[in-house]
Amino acid sequence: MTDFRTLGSELSNWGRWGDDDRIGTVNHITPERVAAAAALARTGRVFDLGLSLGANGPQAGVGRINPVHLMSITGDTKMPDGGGFADDYIFMPLQCATQWDGLAHVFYDDHCFNGVPTSTVTGRGATELGIEHLARGIVGRGVVLDIARLRGVDHLVPGDSVGPDDLQAACERQGVEVGPGDILLVRTGWIRVFKERSAAEYMGVNPGLTMECARWLHEHDVAALACDNWSVEPYPSGVDAVLPLHYVAIRDMGMTLGEMFDLEELAADCESDGVWECFFTAPMLKIANAVGCPLNPLAIK
Repeated sequence: MTDFRTLGSELSNWGRWGDDDRIGTVNHITPERVAAAAALARTGRVFDLGLSLGANGPQAGVGRINPVHLMSITGDTKMPDGGGFADDYIFMPLQCATQWDGLAHVFYDDHCFNGVPTSTVTGRGATELGIEHLARGIVGRGVVLDIARLRGVDHLVPGDSVGPDDLQAACERQGVEVGPGDILLVRTGWIRVFKERSAAEYMGVNPGLTMECARWLHEHDVAALACDNWSVEPYPSGVDAVLPLHYVAIRDMGMTLGEMFDLEELAADCESDGVWECFFTAPMLKIANAVGCPLNPLAIK
């Protein structure tokens, strides 16, 4: 099996869009492709693909925590004129629920995407590859590939692997093509484990896409990839690397990865009407120097 460094070198996008590029494969999302994608909003139905940011989120207390929401002013506050107002704030890891991984999130051999040194990621954040560079948002044609339905199951099981042949088979089953600038939404059904059982089980051994999928993504010029599991790829990986697809996709290809997307309602609707494409929008919060970002992605059909 090819190791991640060899595959990463083969699929590298370093310099493809210039030495100063800071958005990677999002460069595939051109104005013409966004305009074409907007025409996919034919019925006006909107699907919310994000988990709520709250104490009952998917985190099981290992590494990351769920958001802590605090009130600074409550309904007990009264103004002399009888009116009042409330105020609040939140403390949270930026990657504790539905989120994008930025291009400074993953690195190896002392470099991030496009040769940016890891020394640029300090206690003050990512000074070169902060997620604010993607602030115009990841917006365009979204394509759903439903691997769970392809295999005839409610959800994949812990340790299941999804390879490039599975992605292609899903395309053929669904009668859809993935092309340049598309945002790929891969359903494993794994989010159901969190919604129907527990965060602890959901955040445990995880099914997902193998490192070999990186070549398929590269060949199709996919702009971004989002999945309904917590790590996109299987965890543990089963190879001599912690998260090899992350290494290749983010560090070498410059591909933003999305995790913990809720694709259940959208995928069911796609199965019902046979339309597996949508207008997709998931803009970043402009958090300066951040390496990840919570979001509420929307699919419009």
